[in-house]
Amino acid sequence: MGKEPLLQKVRIQGDDIESDKGVRVNDADGDGPVTFILLFTTFTALCGTFSYGTAAGFTSPAQTGIMAGLNLSLAEFSFFGAVLTIGGLVGAAMSGKLADIFGRRGALWVSNSFCMAGWLMIAFSQATWSLDIGRLLLGVAAGVASYVVPVYIVEIAPKKIRGAFSAINALVMCASVAVTFLIGSVISWQKLALISTVPCVLEFIGLFFIPESPRWLSRNGRVKESEAALQRLRGKNTDITKEAAEIEIYMENIQKFKEDGFFELFNPRYSRVISVGIGLLVLQQLGGLSGYTFYLSSIFKRSGFPNNVGVMVSTVVQSVTSVLGIIIVDKYGRRSLLTVATVMMCLGSLITGLSFLFQGYDLLENYTPISTLMGVLVFQTSITIGIGGIPWVMVSEMTPINIKGTAGTLCNLTSWSSNWFVSYTFNFLFQWSSSGVFFIYTIISGVGILFVTKMVPETRGRSLEEIQAAITR
Repeated sequence: MGKEPLLQKVRIQGDDIESDKGVRVNDADGDGPVTFILLFTTFTALCGTFSYGTAAGFTSPAQTGIMAGLNLSLAEFSFFGAVLTIGGLVGAAMSGKLADIFGRRGALWVSNSFCMAGWLMIAFSQATWSLDIGRLLLGVAAGVASYVVPVYIVEIAPKKIRGAFSAINALVMCASVAVTFLIGSVISWQKLALISTVPCVLEFIGLFFIPESPRWLSRNGRVKESEAALQRLRGKNTDITKEAAEIEIYMENIQKFKEDGFFELFNPRYSRVISVGIGLLVLQQLGGLSGYTFYLSSIFKRSGFPNNVGVMVSTVVQSVTSVLGIIIVDKYGRRSLLTVATVMMCLGSLITGLSFLFQGYDLLENYTPISTLMGVLVFQTSITIGIGGIPWVMVSEMTPINIKGTAGTLCNLTSWSSNWFVSYTFNFLFQWSSSGVFFIYTIISGVGILFVTKMVPETRGRSLEEIQAAITR
């Protein structure tokens, strides 16, 4: 679209856009259809999430083979597993700046490069040091991807299906862990590492053909490129005037405010954005997510439930409820789902904690395995329908683009630090009290219910510019 900027001095009022020339158009159509290029771009970005999931799920099926093949002690293998989080912290620290300087697609290139190098190093490792470096590189890739992928998807998706597109991220994460577990149970760890490069290869090819985020281009003064990218995403026969104008005027208005910087996050107008974003991510992790994810086998073994059966049942339930989450997230809204999910998270940990408490007092021992499974499934359902994916969706939706890099880095670091804290402390707490650790998660989730109902805004069906204008007043 080689014309002058679409609308000058556009005012956003509800679902309408009005220009200073009196042109008024309704914006109730959801910003265009679902096109092939939109689906292909989302698929390419989600390959980064799939790679993260394969890295997270790799250690469980590969443990026996790696320890025997490379003669690793339990401590050495534990370090190998934990170094992913260290790499994640490094990736998180630079994710925001990478996405701001090189663009969303450029940051995905960086993540893809680290991921490919990490898997190849692991696959051909003959010593502990190369194994650990490969795992570290995977962590860096995951740290970058965990921020950039949801931000990119939120910025390219039409507003009426933005939640569903973003929720697919949680489904892909769940599916990748399950696929890795299944494949890894029948092949060697070296072959599993090589197969894990397939998503990297697909993402590498796709990155040549997908457009950059129109909002990032507009933010960097590349208005014509922004409009061209938006037109590709919405289809050549779609009128993008309304959406492009909304983006353009928002970017013009944002120029009035100070450029991205760490101390700018302390500006009172951004206090709700930062507090809600960090609060949701802390709730997600300190509510027990990493404990359940990384130590699910230990939980089932302690309860007496067959480990393989438990893992398979939980995988199926997570997959089904992830699909359900995709269907309902744009129908019932973010805050409603978060409220229900947080209540379920609290209830799941309470059931699991009571199961181990009764086991400790030799009460209802015959019911401990099945009640533990029920608690785990309730908790995992809360993750797949809300707590797992919606916090990152809302961080991406709420954060103004002029602080998105710094705020995203802060939120990502908070998430990965909380992830490390929970994964590091779970075993110690579980040995201290198999029920107590879940009661701690129950209390944190209970506080989270109050936080969600009092602090979290609804963002369903609104453009990013409307959301950000409202929350930063």
